[in-house]
Amino acid sequence: MKTADVAVVGLGAMGSASLYQLARRGARVIGIDRHVPPHTYGSSHGETRITRQAIGEGAAYVPLVLRSHQIWRELEAQTGASLFLACGGLILSGAVGQALHHGKPQFLQRTLEAARQFGIPHEVLNPAQIEARFPQFSLKGDETGYYEPGAGLVYPERCVQVQLEQAQRLGAAVHTGETVRRIVPLKDGVEIETDQARYQAAQVVVSAGAWAAELLGEPLARVLRVYRQVLFWLEAHDPQAYLPERFPIFIWMFGSAEGEHFYGFPQVSQGVKVATEQAHTPTHPDQVQRQVTQAETQAMLRYVQGRLKGLGPGCLKSATCLYTSTADGDFILDHHPDSERILVASPCSGHGFKHSAAVGEALAELALHGQTPFDLTTFRLARRPAWS
Repeated sequence: MKTADVAVVGLGAMGSASLYQLARRGARVIGIDRHVPPHTYGSSHGETRITRQAIGEGAAYVPLVLRSHQIWRELEAQTGASLFLACGGLILSGAVGQALHHGKPQFLQRTLEAARQFGIPHEVLNPAQIEARFPQFSLKGDETGYYEPGAGLVYPERCVQVQLEQAQRLGAAVHTGETVRRIVPLKDGVEIETDQARYQAAQVVVSAGAWAAELLGEPLARVLRVYRQVLFWLEAHDPQAYLPERFPIFIWMFGSAEGEHFYGFPQVSQGVKVATEQAHTPTHPDQVQRQVTQAETQAMLRYVQGRLKGLGPGCLKSATCLYTSTADGDFILDHHPDSERILVASPCSGHGFKHSAAVGEALAELALHGQTPFDLTTFRLARRPAWS
């Protein structure tokens, strides 16, 4: 029986960060993942993830993302890896304050309020100013833009890899290709049973993403759903126009409904990455369709046509990823109701990677000391409504 102070189940965004932060604090820690992270089966891949400081999803997220930016810079200084690119970020809305995003209405207005509340540098741009600065966009003329110079992108695979490497350097044990079957609360800890071994720990952080509901059962299963998402890398006629020096990350809400938006990135490798989000067809992580269809590619090209200049019709590559979502789009960062020794880390409803480094720090403090400098009240399990 292998023992530890804390075990971490699932080593993606939240798990790798938790493992690293626990090891930093001198804990005896074991990390377990059914695959070999960073991998393409969950939510922590796809080359780039958006990060922004003024969070329209709610003010409770802002301290997490600001601290995450600091942690990534610290890791860059320690390792020499490039993890975070502050290329600027633009949020576009055709109806000021009305568009819905990640379950939150008035998303652009909420973003502005967060920027003002936390003193985050930003500009509010009209259509003429947007087109003058970023001529890649084809606007209707009724848009408002929120521009944040400190926003940008993080490289998820690198972030996961670097944190796992640093955790192991500090003494963490990592077990990959090993599937957790059961987590059993004990009087003085937990027992973790996998398909290969058994472990005991005083605490466990479960950051299993799309597999969390299956592993943790009720009441997690009633508040979580898994959705397949599709990512596309489109060919640019003039790649220079889409380099990070000339083009920001963006979220464009061209309608007022949840699905009437798309987002994208500057070209940092092959092609310009763009994507939409869907929350109408749930799936299971072990049964998800990993192939992207031609119909899906054509639908994405229709989204882009008339909105971004000089992209397509060539799609250089595509990929799928998973969102594990709550009905209101907010995280779960809380103890499991069956045991104070089981910490549930996220799931993050499609907007978690930007916060993950600080979430790992918060969970490490919570596991080791029973408290954290972050206010996690918003993320309590009891606040999450069941899916109807």
